[in-house]
Amino acid sequence: MDSITAWLHEKNPGLDGPVAADEDLIEARLIDSMDFLEFIDLLEELTGTSIDLQEVTIDDFRTLDRVRQRFLAPDATAAH
Repeated sequence: MDSITAWLHEKNPGLDGPVAADEDLIEARLIDSMDFLEFIDLLEELTGTSIDLQEVTIDDFRTLDRVRQRFLAPDATAAH
């Protein structure tokens, strides 16, 4: 998660403090449409697996908790 939060801070230089695990990253505009594909690339790099965009929804990227559950949990990589 450190790489993800570092990326969020890099994309949002005005962001002070930690990002709450349940904060809506999209509503808070921490990830916008311009950065979304780069965020997916980051997740693919971290997990070592490809993310099939037809198998995910926007809600899979909405919070750090959901990202952790969907992509970073030990059984998540087996789902791809």
